Amino acid sequence: MHSMNTVFKTIALIGKYKCPEIAKPLLRLASFLEERGIAVLIDKLTATHIGKNAYTVLELEEIGRKADLAIVLGGDGTMLNIACTLAPFDVPLVGINQGRLGFLTDISLDTMLETIGAVLEGKYVAEKRMLIQGEVFRDGASVFQTLALNDVVISKGAHGSLIELDVRIDSLFVYTLRSDGLIIATPTGSTAYALSSDGPILHPNLSAIVLVPVCPHTLSNRPIAVGSESVIEIRLVEGADARGYFDSHSSFDLKENDKVVVTRFPKAIRLLQPIGHSYYHTLREKLHWSETY
Repeated sequence: MHSMNTVFKTIALIGKYKCPEIAKPLLRLASFLEERGIAVLIDKLTATHIGKNAYTVLELEEIGRKADLAIVLGGDGTMLNIACTLAPFDVPLVGINQGRLGFLTDISLDTMLETIGAVLEGKYVAEKRMLIQGEVFRDGASVFQTLALNDVVISKGAHGSLIELDVRIDSLFVYTLRSDGLIIATPTGSTAYALSSDGPILHPNLSAIVLVPVCPHTLSNRPIAVGSESVIEIRLVEGADARGYFDSHSSFDLKENDKVVVTRFPKAIRLLQPIGHSYYHTLREKLHWSETY
């Protein structure tokens, strides 16, 4: 057992939910860390899928309080959920993808041990990602609140026709939008659903929030990027069975006259990326941009 001089003395491992094939690599990583004198914590939900083991099992909130680093094995979807839960605790995150390269999970299972070894030695780049907070007000009272790393989406119901939204930024009226919906995205979310609705790609270093209409009734409703300190207020003027989606992990049924308020969450998450990581490389891979002309 060789003890490492690393700033990460306690590391939490979190696996993709209900995914038994994560057990082997996760336990391999756990023993790799333990051999280096690092205390290993395993998230409670993950522990139910990996069989008997001797590691400390904790709820995510406890992990938030105790871990110096959280390693997430799964993919971008898993990372979104975990990031929102751990954001208030300032725990840096490392993402290991199971299959495809992700925007948030940049390390593959094949190179997991050497890359994590390098991270433990301080060979990484820390990247801050902003989160947004979505809150729903009904008759002036707050009825729902949650965090999102990608986006808050207000969308027509499955059978609904167009919805009508009143959009205000910092209390100033912007427009009334008739559309299938509206996406309010962070730079991280700009490469998710916002992108498929013709939104711009925002580099993660930017402090901005982008509003992207989904199938707007008039083509003059273009995506607009605003400063991240803006308060974005959307009132549902008209729309039966409209819903609010928050990073797709939570949703809330909206009624006419509900107000959805989106603001920047005061804490960012820190993603640790291996040295040599390139955001543009990920964009090229994901969007099939050509490398040569």
